[in-house]
Amino acid sequence: MRAMLLKQTWRLPDQAAPLELVELPTPQPAPGEILLRVATCGVCHTELDEIEGRTPPAFYPLIPGHQVIGRVAQLGFGAQRFQVGQRVGVAWIYSACGQCACCLAGQENLCEQFRATGRDAHGGYAEYMVAPERFAYLIPERFSDAQAAPLLCAGAIGYRSLRLSGLQDGQNLGLAGFGASAHLVLKLAQHQYPRARLYVFSRSPAEQAFARQLGAHWAGGFQELPPAPLHCVIDTTPAWLPVVAALRCLAPGGRLVINAIRKEEADKVSLLELDYPASLWLEKEIKSVANITRQDVEEFLALAAQIPLIPEYQVYPLQDANRALLELKNRQIRGAKVLQLD
Repeated sequence: MRAMLLKQTWRLPDQAAPLELVELPTPQPAPGEILLRVATCGVCHTELDEIEGRTPPAFYPLIPGHQVIGRVAQLGFGAQRFQVGQRVGVAWIYSACGQCACCLAGQENLCEQFRATGRDAHGGYAEYMVAPERFAYLIPERFSDAQAAPLLCAGAIGYRSLRLSGLQDGQNLGLAGFGASAHLVLKLAQHQYPRARLYVFSRSPAEQAFARQLGAHWAGGFQELPPAPLHCVIDTTPAWLPVVAALRCLAPGGRLVINAIRKEEADKVSLLELDYPASLWLEKEIKSVANITRQDVEEFLALAAQIPLIPEYQVYPLQDANRALLELKNRQIRGAKVLQLD
């Protein structure tokens, strides 16, 4: 099978190609696993975190990718949730122990044995991949393969972030950064909270214009003040500056939700600019989002099909994965990026 392989940590310059297109044997499903013939796989900023070493893979060489849509090609011994030929998806959560206090409480995203697709196990930048059947999901017929891929991470983690924000209808929501996840959060918030006012922060004029096109009430840079204080802000950026900027825009009692698996180191000095009276006084809160649960994915897929919530996306062939990643690194973004294999 063809696969894009990461063999080492890279520090990405503009023209780097960290992934190598190789031929590998098709994997075989172990007991309780399924083999997928991959149709599409979303491209996520977390892949940049893996490539650049902020969240390093468990092993090398590794096939990245954790927003995977495919057809069941083979069943491992004892696997019976799906039938051969059914269309399923695999998200960031590859497995969890199922027995610890976190798992039993429905917080398998916090399990110490949490394993991530495309980081702790081979992912979907390949023609085939295996996955535990308990961590795969039927995909609603409403979505094409390319539309469905971003829903599995950008959408599901955005859904969890919006829920954790505590937003109430009629309040003001800020979105710091406007990539794959944030544009889906904006669409989701428009449906769930029709009286909420939505404000978008981005350093890119193109992303600001895209946000206004999708219905944002205001869009501007991170150093700009929105027209009104914000009750909630969801940060999806890899940088620290938006955290400091967002805190200053929060209303008393407001909450900042950070939806990022890692933050880049280059501008961490901006945390020194944190001013307690302006940034944290009056019971402002900061909450991080750690991974997702199966329930997040299942609930979000059902809701997205009901709305329906259709992502904006760009398609690339598998061999152009490096180009898609470099465009993501350089903030050339309009919605989500999806690798097409079929």
